[in-house]
Amino acid sequence: MQCVSFDAFRTLGLPDVRYIKPEHMFRHKAEIAEAQWVLFPEYWQLGGILFGLKSRIFPSLATYMIGHDKVEMSRAFEMVAPGNMPWTLIEPNTESGAERIWSQMVLPFVAKLPKASMGQGVWLIRTQKDWNAYRSRTDVLYVQELLPIDRDLRIIVIGDRVISGFWRLQGFDGFHNNLSQGGKVDAETPLPAAAIELALTLAKKLDVNHAGFDIAMVDGHPYVLEFNRLFGNTGLPGLNEKVSEAIKEYLIAQDQSDDPDDDPKEPTPPLKVAV
Repeated sequence: MQCVSFDAFRTLGLPDVRYIKPEHMFRHKAEIAEAQWVLFPEYWQLGGILFGLKSRIFPSLATYMIGHDKVEMSRAFEMVAPGNMPWTLIEPNTESGAERIWSQMVLPFVAKLPKASMGQGVWLIRTQKDWNAYRSRTDVLYVQELLPIDRDLRIIVIGDRVISGFWRLQGFDGFHNNLSQGGKVDAETPLPAAAIELALTLAKKLDVNHAGFDIAMVDGHPYVLEFNRLFGNTGLPGLNEKVSEAIKEYLIAQDQSDDPDDDPKEPTPPLKVAV
């Protein structure tokens, strides 16, 4: 299985992978076109690789498109799992849009930038001053109710299975659970079955095949907060290796399922057979 990768870090443990710097894409068109898989292209490369070269990519196009913007992500979640979302309001950053949100949301509430990760671009809105500061940073208002939690879960899905997960305990600021913002890993407490089921359901329904789902539990009920296409691999020892192995197994399985001659009694021989 010959692959081209545009992310050396995330494909470090995969065999038969040729790394190409994203900015050198046009120098290597033939090599990319011949590859069985193109791994982890950057978002700006998708048009040329998918539609120009007709290449197969991993992660899936849905993973890229839905994961690129929290607004689009929330709308996708609401379409397939409306009962598993925090109350969310999305408005243009106009006086009327801001007033509609301010009049409906109970303080404190959470406000986010549509394109941010690792806990950056997330505000806890307690006052009008907080609200004004948030509004000065965005064109789109994206807010959610504040769930009564002091931890959440990171559930990692590769392909069609959960390969790992852990609890993230709240950091020193009493708000963020992200490891990059001071959150702590709890790898001992079991993962709730309801959280695992929700992550798998979302991945299957949305065709998302490489994601770290952030899920909160409130009175035993799972709420999806978001997913990250390029999730961190630092939460657990050996996680990098687990992810690499799962990607390899998924790509091989996809190749086998795409074989047009899958008759087990008369498979296509790997070499010409003399008769």
